[in-house]
Amino acid sequence: MGGLQHLQQPLRRGADQLELDLSEKQQQRLLSYLQLLAKWNRAYNLTAVRQPEDMLPRHLLDSLVVSPYLQGQSFLDVGTGPGLPGIPLAICFPEREFSLLDSNGKKTRFLHQAVVELGLSNVQVYQSRIESFNDKTSFDGILSRAFSTLHDMVEGCYRLCREGGYFLAMKGVYPQQELDDLSNTYPQLKQEAVHKLQVPGCEGERHLVMLHKVHP
Repeated sequence: MGGLQHLQQPLRRGADQLELDLSEKQQQRLLSYLQLLAKWNRAYNLTAVRQPEDMLPRHLLDSLVVSPYLQGQSFLDVGTGPGLPGIPLAICFPEREFSLLDSNGKKTRFLHQAVVELGLSNVQVYQSRIESFNDKTSFDGILSRAFSTLHDMVEGCYRLCREGGYFLAMKGVYPQQELDDLSNTYPQLKQEAVHKLQVPGCEGERHLVMLHKVHP
């Protein structure tokens, strides 16, 4: 964890606000992930957020805010970038499986290193464009935090979500136009809910769109 001990208290406070009960080991792993991200970011420009103090709310807590809405055991984080939200969620839920997908080689190299250094046995990393990605299994949940539109997410990942599974898309402002566009092209997807999210230490609107893949 090195020089990030000063972030222990803000992390605990944020986790308490999110009603997450994190062990000491999980807290240390989360801060070790931030330290690793900050280190690699200086050379590889993985994220525009530079300082760990800013990464804590804007990346870490912003990823963990979706924790109460996870359903199932297996998740695909599509367009994961440097592992957001997949790696923080994998640290907090070691009993669940997370597959991280990104087409950027610099980012997937970082992810492989992070998985090794953090000892994450419940994470798989894949470098691929979504349309080229073929996995033998389907997932209980498809996660996205920085993907494009809801339509593009669903179009690219529909075959990868099991019947009865969920799409969980993290958005900024309420994406009414995207929801309207989606309902016209994917009537078999049920809009389960759009949750307004409160991220500790972050201003601005955040929403989580939950879509349920029901049998047609």
